[in-house]
Amino acid sequence: MASQTAARAIKTDIIDADTIADYQRDGAVCIRGAFKGWVDVIAAGIERNMQNRSATASDIANGSGSFFDDYCNWERIPEFVKVVRESPAAELAAAAMQSRTAQFFHDHVLVKEPGTQKPTPWHQDIPYYFVDGQQTVSFWIPIDPVKEATLRLIAGSHKWDKMILPVRWLDDSNFYAGEGDYLPVPDPDKDPSMKVLEWEMEPGDAILFDFRTAHGARGNPTAARRRALSLRWVGDDAHYVERPGRTSPPYHGHGMQPGQKLREDWFPVVFPA
Repeated sequence: MASQTAARAIKTDIIDADTIADYQRDGAVCIRGAFKGWVDVIAAGIERNMQNRSATASDIANGSGSFFDDYCNWERIPEFVKVVRESPAAELAAAAMQSRTAQFFHDHVLVKEPGTQKPTPWHQDIPYYFVDGQQTVSFWIPIDPVKEATLRLIAGSHKWDKMILPVRWLDDSNFYAGEGDYLPVPDPDKDPSMKVLEWEMEPGDAILFDFRTAHGARGNPTAARRRALSLRWVGDDAHYVERPGRTSPPYHGHGMQPGQKLREDWFPVVFPA
């Protein structure tokens, strides 16, 4: 019944019923031109973020190049406020999740400089987060053309019974103890049973994927930056959970208890407005 209500409420023409079905089946879809009119705004926000880093920012270097990432800055980056509040993102998120609502979780800037060798390791986002639920979606929006350095995702991995062991990107060490509770980090390039989804993309295209969908990316062997903004959303059934250790993002002092909806003063419900 909730999905029928959501379908009646959603008016966006960016995503159709077949694409929503693909998202539900595979855990990931690519939507061409979803943020075509927002590329300059996102580019300005990424540049502002890189010039005004937060305490969570990092530069991961391994060989040549570097991989910059920073997150949870949207409220202090005016361009990101506009994207979250005014772009089609929230309505698109609700449609993909088949949720009556779209609640914003956090933003994440990811920039691979030219010649960066280090890949983004295969992982799922959900083990790092203190949120759980079946209705989740992350947007990956490049503002540069991407080919070799595009996002890669394992189709259907959002339905796996166990989660992938979360590791630290800096050194690939385990994020939590208790390896037996998790799957080992997969290598789908050596496992023909796994189907890898990847798309060459233009600025303003967007990949939408479930927090449980396993994904990674190669390094950036090109002579150009690969800049991307990620926007993470949750739906009607999302709730706070405790993990075996520190979560990422940590959000110190949130005061939530297991099973509670995420507090709306920290995580606003953007759709419906």
